[in-house]
Amino acid sequence: MPTIYRALTIAGTDPTGGAGIQADLKTFQELEVYGMSVLTSLVAQNTTGVKAIHHLPLEFIEQQFQAVITDIYPHAIKTGMIAQPDMMYLLKEQLSANKKIPYICDPVMMAKNGDPLLEENVRATLRETLIPLATIVTPNIAEAKDLVEMDIETSEDMKKAAIKIVTELGAQSAVVKGGSFKGDAIDLFYSKETGAFILDAPRTDTTSTHGTGCTFSAAICGEVAKGTSLLEAVHKAKAFTSDAIAWSLNLGKGYGPTNHWAHRLKGLPRNS
Repeated sequence: MPTIYRALTIAGTDPTGGAGIQADLKTFQELEVYGMSVLTSLVAQNTTGVKAIHHLPLEFIEQQFQAVITDIYPHAIKTGMIAQPDMMYLLKEQLSANKKIPYICDPVMMAKNGDPLLEENVRATLRETLIPLATIVTPNIAEAKDLVEMDIETSEDMKKAAIKIVTELGAQSAVVKGGSFKGDAIDLFYSKETGAFILDAPRTDTTSTHGTGCTFSAAICGEVAKGTSLLEAVHKAKAFTSDAIAWSLNLGKGYGPTNHWAHRLKGLPRNS
């Protein structure tokens, strides 16, 4: 029997399906990885923004995690929206007890339109609890600025931020996503083993970018679950997400969702 690769996402929801748990599971499926999920928060959001958030009880979050880990052991784990300090401390305990599993930390702090998903006092807890456990951390520019408390305006600043996440905050590696910059969509990966690498892709002129961070980190998680090396996993996730944006879906009244099956559409006209 061939190995069935398995990945677990721990995050909040998006009832319109473009971000959060739903985007993660779609990404796992497209990468032929068996996806599992632990819900932390129920988020009433759509392409125009966040309407309401309901956080699940800590005991129930732990029960979900234990239900997965004691039955179908994952090959990789990712976290997305972890909105409260107590959730972070709980997951620190659970992830520390399963250190052999690669852990991808997407430090989700705000929705695409800028609506906050984490309160200011929670961000320091994130730095102290989950970041040091991470195999890789995947912040965008705004999130990286919060994590390392520095301005990021150039690719050299991205490199400095990624290095700080590794050397000062304790993660094994980091990729700082430069999607908010003008020009080509440049991300920067850093680990002590490989040094710094630029990941470049043509920019697609579209507002359909809802859930891109979730999709990117989920793609890394899925590839790592399959045994792909970390640097190669980041390159593949970059390509997967770039395609999802290039062949994005004309849905919603705000920042529309990306297209998780876009990698099957190569050769067809892209969105302009």
